[in-house]
Amino acid sequence: MPRSRRKGGYASVSRAVYAAMRKALGRHTWAIGLLESCSARGPATLRHHDATLGVLRTAGFSVKAAAHAYALLDSSTYGFALQEAALPVNGRDTAASATDPIVQMFSAGDYPHLMEIATEHVLQPGYDFGDEFEIGLELILEALQRWIPESGVGPKVAAPTG
Repeated sequence: MPRSRRKGGYASVSRAVYAAMRKALGRHTWAIGLLESCSARGPATLRHHDATLGVLRTAGFSVKAAAHAYALLDSSTYGFALQEAALPVNGRDTAASATDPIVQMFSAGDYPHLMEIATEHVLQPGYDFGDEFEIGLELILEALQRWIPESGVGPKVAAPTG
């Protein structure tokens, strides 16, 4: 991960790094469960952890806030990659084939909110579950920005202390 010398530059670096990590995990879905389960970390993994924390600290995150931010970004990326790998659809406009039998169950009226999401969002032309990753990452980065003292973004929110 490249170092970011500007305050707030962590967001653009994080965007690129976590998008690349998600793509790599998508190509190697077998690795999702293995990456963080090893008891001994190799030098490349340690360099990645250190560089990521360095970007966050350089951006102005306190030690605790950097630890929280790193855990949040990492777990969100791994979790999304795991969910994406488990879905029976992959890519734009592939949801209809997998969701048709499910939508038939919804049509009885027992699951009105699921039916609404399916018909008005998931089954619309151009839908790709993968797009949800960027939306979630943006929300996380915007929220984390408020943990940087004097970032000039929104009201200041203290980073969790626990």
